[in-house]
Amino acid sequence: MTLGVCLGQTAPYYNLALVLVVVILFIKLFKTPNKKAYILPWKILFFSIIVYIVEEIITVLQKSGLMAVPKVIFPVFEMIIIISFTYMVLIQKEYVKNGKQKETKKTKKKAIASKNE
Repeated sequence: MTLGVCLGQTAPYYNLALVLVVVILFIKLFKTPNKKAYILPWKILFFSIIVYIVEEIITVLQKSGLMAVPKVIFPVFEMIIIISFTYMVLIQKEYVKNGKQKETKKTKKKAIASKNE
């Protein structure tokens, strides 16, 4: 067996091991007491990682011969992941945009109040 074939056969297993570390880090992130942080994009990213885990588990089961899946299922998983990444970026962009608008409104009100005094 060549190195490429060996890596191709074992990749789903070590991918699952590495993603386990990521899931643990996400759980620690969600348990942090600081509720001022905007974590909705991180929750969507966590959803994408869960979809990835399901995809890898199906891959492992398929390669071991325990399950037969149609070929269309993997592109569907990939599209879900890509769409959730895009949505995550867009809501973060909207949050930053609205956050800066709120800050400028507050600073303008403070500046007007200080001029009136």
